[in-house]
Amino acid sequence: MALIKTLVCLANSRKLSGRCVAGMVDDDSKEWVRPVSARLNREVSAHERQYEDGTDPNVLDIVSVPLLRPQEHNFQSENWLLDPNYYWKKTGVAGWRGLLKLEQRPSALWINGSSTYHGSNDHTPVEEAATLPDSLKLIRVPDLALHTHVPGLMFGDQRRVLRARFSYKGHEYILRVTDPQYEQEYAAKPEGVYKLGESFLTVSLGEPFEGYVYKLVAAIIERVKTQASGRR
Repeated sequence: MALIKTLVCLANSRKLSGRCVAGMVDDDSKEWVRPVSARLNREVSAHERQYEDGTDPNVLDIVSVPLLRPQEHNFQSENWLLDPNYYWKKTGVAGWRGLLKLEQRPSALWINGSSTYHGSNDHTPVEEAATLPDSLKLIRVPDLALHTHVPGLMFGDQRRVLRARFSYKGHEYILRVTDPQYEQEYAAKPEGVYKLGESFLTVSLGEPFEGYVYKLVAAIIERVKTQASGRR
């Protein structure tokens, strides 16, 4: 029998052939929940995450999600196995004030000091990541820059990549963005750096890849856009 948890959706990000959905329980606990499937890579299909009318959950939706049991996987302690036999249900929408109540203030985004060529503090060796207690953070940054570019062009790779640049608690970060709405929006723009204002970021640790675990910006929530929609 399914257990229902009501979440503020804080990520519906791209993951392989599906999505990585995550949110905090809509109370004062700041408990993270990442609904996952029973498949090998745990991504959530469109069928598994849809509302009864066939639409997809948006970031900031308040969603009732049917779950079966906790399904911790390495450092991804927030994972819960979803029940694919029931629709998710939207019960409301959160605003900026609601996000302020959920804000986390870690001293750093897990372990720093390891970077890719185009990133900064953007990955951690698998053996170090195995010691971490969690894999999701919701932080607020006063300024954010998005860099869209084609890093593999000289090797014939035409894929465009979006990265987020920001400073947090004295550390500089350049992290890959997997928020599909921002990826789509900035894919249509010329290559370059775009400045944004105050924003919340959902930062997630992805699956291990070639010996590293990557820090990903799974959702971007701009204050100006959130308040312009009337959700204070």
